[in-house]
Amino acid sequence: MAVDAADAAQIRSALARLRRTTGLPVAFGGLVESGRRQVRISELSGTATTALSALAVTAGNGLGGRAVALSRPCAVTDYSVSRQISHEYDLPVAAEGLRSVLAVPVVVRRRVRGVLYGALRTAQPLGDRTLGAAVAAARDAEQALVLREEADELLAASAPVPGPAGGAAWEQVREAHAALRALAPRITDPALRDELLRACGLLVAGDGPVPGPRLAPREVDVLACVAAGATNGEAAERLGVGAETVKSYLRSAMRKLGARTRTEAVASARRTGWLP
Repeated sequence: MAVDAADAAQIRSALARLRRTTGLPVAFGGLVESGRRQVRISELSGTATTALSALAVTAGNGLGGRAVALSRPCAVTDYSVSRQISHEYDLPVAAEGLRSVLAVPVVVRRRVRGVLYGALRTAQPLGDRTLGAAVAAARDAEQALVLREEADELLAASAPVPGPAGGAAWEQVREAHAALRALAPRITDPALRDELLRACGLLVAGDGPVPGPRLAPREVDVLACVAAGATNGEAAERLGVGAETVKSYLRSAMRKLGARTRTEAVASARRTGWLP
């Protein structure tokens, strides 16, 4: 089954952080397959073999399956002899030479979306500090996946093809555009943030901005909120900045667009392709 490349990239990034912050030499993980109660191991970091690659871990089985079933982190000091887990996957784990292993579920909106594993090739307890760092790596992945889902939902909400500029469908597009612009700065992953901003561009009529005033990203963010009917205070809350900062960006955008009022600024930004 194909794995969503962007979601897999979040797992890969989380595994890199897990290794960096825990000091564990081996990390691997994957996503829960759509419509199935199993995780497909798709990302390997620090492994010496391909024994774990593409392994399907069923919920409830093994360490990772236990983490999925319980929706909480699990760890064993010596995998092959642990009585806390079932042993369906002993052969690939032994082939990779792993002993101490932890598994942390990636939970998005109360649903397990994936699992991150970290491991040692020696049998020794994995302390609270190590487990805490692994959990923090999973939280990063969770946040990125939540933001991606929110962006997808906003894009889906704007799916109706806009008719005349004043139509209800077009207003829905403008609401989605403003929400997506406000969401983008919360994303710490540069690639995911760029992907979201490109999605914003798809909601703008025509081929993008025409030659003319160049607006800064935050000026566009503020104008998008204003176009959706937000007050300065509401725009500040959406964007996570102060009301005075919003006023400053709005004044700057109005000056660049040669507008005397907020309404004129929005109309000019639409004419020049900065807003839908």
